[in-house]
Amino acid sequence: MPDTDREPPAAAAEPADLFSGDVALVEAVRRHGAEQHAGRLRDLGSVAGSPRSLRWAEFVDRYPPTLRTHDAFGERVDEVEYHPAWHRLMQAGVRAGLTAAAWTQGGATLPHTARAAALLLWSQTETGHITALSTTYAAAPALRNDPELEAEWLPRFASRAYESGLRPAAQKLGATAGMAVTERAGGTDLRATTTVARPEGKGYLLTGHKWFVSAPMSDAFLVLAQAPGGLTTFLVPRVVPDGRRNAWHLHRLKTTLGTRSTGVAEVELDRTWGERVGEEGRGLRVLGQTTGALRLDGVLSAAGLMRSCMVRAVRHARGREVLGSLLVDKPLMQNVLADLAVESEAATILGMRLAAAVDAGETDLLRVALPVAKYWVAKRTPAVAAEALECLGGNGYVEEHGLARLYRAAVLPSLWEGTGNATALDVLRAMSLQPRAMEVLLAEIDRARGADARLDRTMDDVAAFLQAAAREARRDPAAVEAGARWMVERLAVALQASLVVRYCPPAVTTAFLATRVAGSGGVLPGTLPVGRRTTQAIVDRALPQ
Repeated sequence: MPDTDREPPAAAAEPADLFSGDVALVEAVRRHGAEQHAGRLRDLGSVAGSPRSLRWAEFVDRYPPTLRTHDAFGERVDEVEYHPAWHRLMQAGVRAGLTAAAWTQGGATLPHTARAAALLLWSQTETGHITALSTTYAAAPALRNDPELEAEWLPRFASRAYESGLRPAAQKLGATAGMAVTERAGGTDLRATTTVARPEGKGYLLTGHKWFVSAPMSDAFLVLAQAPGGLTTFLVPRVVPDGRRNAWHLHRLKTTLGTRSTGVAEVELDRTWGERVGEEGRGLRVLGQTTGALRLDGVLSAAGLMRSCMVRAVRHARGREVLGSLLVDKPLMQNVLADLAVESEAATILGMRLAAAVDAGETDLLRVALPVAKYWVAKRTPAVAAEALECLGGNGYVEEHGLARLYRAAVLPSLWEGTGNATALDVLRAMSLQPRAMEVLLAEIDRARGADARLDRTMDDVAAFLQAAAREARRDPAAVEAGARWMVERLAVALQASLVVRYCPPAVTTAFLATRVAGSGGVLPGTLPVGRRTTQAIVDRALPQ
């Protein structure tokens, strides 16, 4: 197997501190009061930008995991074997506190804000293993429904020690959690779950199939099943307390478009032992408590991916000479790079604002802002990746340069924790059932009122549409549903614009308002209707030399 410690090809990238070089992220950490974590973030940024980490990312994509269902004696083992680089990445991510550590720390330390900055940095290495880190983070809120399970499992999920291999969780220094929810027939309709759970002693025995299980070698999984009292969430360990392996049969690993490193599995549960999380019949409510955490990570990892794509494009343009001058100085290329930088910065400040809201307990804001942000940032990511790849020309299409891997991964955030339609419909649901949440979101947007007439008009248009939609919903709900994407898009742009106006310098603000709010310029990146001084200032801010 290849040596994971050798240096990558010189074309990959030079070593860099990804934190100190990201002005927008540094400002966001300071703005939200988390500067006490700056030293650790610089250390993580240096690890994330090192040639060794880039080589780990290259290897886990080139050598995807393999499934071993039986041992030499015909006994079921149901193990997924990963390249050593996967475990190096996981070890670094766990050590950085990207699992559940934030849920065990006091709010005064702003743990979720610090973790968000760290995730945004670390997701610039490789996105597949981020899934296992994210689901472990997201499992923690669900455990609050059972104090005994929380006391037993949360310290394991919050540990900064990573141990691979299947053993009783009590014998390990740390543990990871996964999600086993989706079924072939149900998809996003979780009420169509067919897996059944029957009481057995102190637990339940689960029987059924799960269609899309990421990180199948996690130590425990949150599983949705039909109990006698209705749809219920269960905690299912891979190894039961007496040391026996649970009945967790891996049928196959799916071949996916991108993030090949994670190993997405189809799983059969055959009288598989699990413990109930919360009351019977409240499974969707319990599992829903993980949704916000997963969506926040979707925004942050997408923002990190955008940042990585943009940085690679800028570095290439600064090192490439064309017709007597550097490519970065060509007006048209500079416009493209500036446009990518604007998109990246807007995603960064939005993700960090939402993470700060978790620390502040702004639940009403998060109820609507998270699905709005996840929908929009995820949809913008593939376009950024594609344009950045094109900046490298044919080299961008070559695997060794890394952008091809990022381009394949860019589609995943839109599918993660709800497709675009499912996310947009969730915003409508919140608007109907929790109008207070929508009011809080509009108030957050309105904090920038008066700064620019174009943004004021957009705020008024969105508010008028929401009022009309509320009236129309009583007469024709289908008509409102058909406009859900438009509504979410305008909310997302208005929210980003409000943050940009308040926190970004004039060059970025001018470009964002002219294009995303006023609709000037073109549809595709690289059509900013601004001058050379503005585009130069944006590129210089995005990646200081």
